[in-house]
Amino acid sequence: MIDAHLHLWEKQQGMVNGLPVYDLGGGRSQFGDVVRQMMPAYMTDGVNSAERLLANMDFAQVAGAVVTQEYIDGSQDDYLRRVRAENPIRIRVSALYEETPLGDISWADGIKICAGRLTDPDLTKLDEVFACAAREDKFVGLDLADGDAQVASLREMIQQYPDVRMAIGHFGMVTRPNWLEQIKLARNKNVFVESGGITWLFNAEFYPYPSAVLAIREAADVCGMEKLMWGSDYPRTMTAITYRMSWDFVDKSPLLTAEEKQFFFHDNAEKFYRFHDLPQMPYVHHMAE
Repeated sequence: MIDAHLHLWEKQQGMVNGLPVYDLGGGRSQFGDVVRQMMPAYMTDGVNSAERLLANMDFAQVAGAVVTQEYIDGSQDDYLRRVRAENPIRIRVSALYEETPLGDISWADGIKICAGRLTDPDLTKLDEVFACAAREDKFVGLDLADGDAQVASLREMIQQYPDVRMAIGHFGMVTRPNWLEQIKLARNKNVFVESGGITWLFNAEFYPYPSAVLAIREAADVCGMEKLMWGSDYPRTMTAITYRMSWDFVDKSPLLTAEEKQFFFHDNAEKFYRFHDLPQMPYVHHMAE
């Protein structure tokens, strides 16, 4: 399997609503004016490392992973440059767009735009970012504002750059009104949707997230299962569930066929993010069995 949406950081030093985000120990972070459990409590040193991720991937039978970025963590470009070089088979990484010129992104596989957090939400103003992606053959990952607020401007960029691979994150903010407008963009040949954060968005319902599975089924009816990719939003969602639980609720569902699950868990992401030679991941029995 391939996880299309997760996070890594060496040191969290981000911002939210103009206030700082930083580690407090025990997996907790100061998140603006509140304290949040940002990752599992056993990550006591605040380091969300590739080594810990790979151990979790091995246990959960996840072969490949795509590291996205977020303003709330602060830019991890320097760290991810090293992670990518050390893990060329199993990990793909994004460079973070921070509303300044991108600079050298030759080391990255793609560019992350935190679209919903932009000072100016009009994505047509980011022509140079999309042009850079086209020029350097990088994918663009976008976490859009709720609903259809940015759909029209992204549609314009899709039309201008039909060969740039674009991935819409957070499953189109599925629990918000008009979320299917984001999903409809994946009817374009170069646009895919990944489900990172879907367990966060359906957290009130909790495992096994029956409404999340229904939403995946609904999205597949809109754009085709061959345009949808699984993502975990590790490690933030691991404060509520295990890594395996972030995918097995879909795997256990009878609402999707085996072929559709193969698309969702592996084939679509393998093509979109250009993975190859991923290892086979054996099942490891755990001590509660």
